[in-house]
Amino acid sequence: MALRPVHVNMKALEPSALGRFWAAALGWNAYSPGVTTYVGPAGGLVWPDPAAVGVGLVPVPDAGSATKNRTHLDLATTSAAHQAELVARLRTLGATPVDVGQGDVPWAVLADPEGNEFCVLEPREVYRDTGPIAAVVVDCADPRTMARFWGEALDWIRHEVTDDRAVMRSAEGVGPYLEFLRTPGGKTVPDRVHLDLLPAPGDDKAAEVARLRALGATDLDVGQGDVPWTCLADPEGHEFCVLALP
Repeated sequence: MALRPVHVNMKALEPSALGRFWAAALGWNAYSPGVTTYVGPAGGLVWPDPAAVGVGLVPVPDAGSATKNRTHLDLATTSAAHQAELVARLRTLGATPVDVGQGDVPWAVLADPEGNEFCVLEPREVYRDTGPIAAVVVDCADPRTMARFWGEALDWIRHEVTDDRAVMRSAEGVGPYLEFLRTPGGKTVPDRVHLDLLPAPGDDKAAEVARLRALGATDLDVGQGDVPWTCLADPEGHEFCVLALP
């Protein structure tokens, strides 16, 4: 029994417009089969994608707060020239530089047109085969606790676990890494960006949700009403959803 992330869910005032931005950022396509806009590899909407973790943009009526998101994307690049070109192109599309206290670092910290922070990394060998999304990065107080919970939840390989950082990736070695970084401060506002998980084919969603509760997840009411997915929070309060199998 295990779950896998299928997309990073972002709340958006204008999902279609933000979907076009992220499609350009990732070199993918935006698809709008219904209320949600999905950003995934070109060639038509495949859900769930067998390897990629996509982006799902869900309409909401209110803008986010000025508080930094606790979850963000790191984008991979293949060379210094590629990094510079990508940053320049994203700025023409509406991205803006942001200061989150990063200091003098080799990566660029930007915000998308609705204020969601992300990083454009300098080329790193470890991310050479991840696709355009190098990592989904989550701020936390205790990376070891997050490694225990999420490692069991996903059954992913834990590549690094320290007091400051936990890194894991699928056992198949495809798609982005999931990284937890020790960061001062805790949750103060609802998450604007979160992971959506899907059970493996043949697994029972209710059984997976029960397993997550036994690992330390708690039920979450965000006003979702009667929906086919289940909203939960991990041991540090990061929101996530378990979707129903298609």
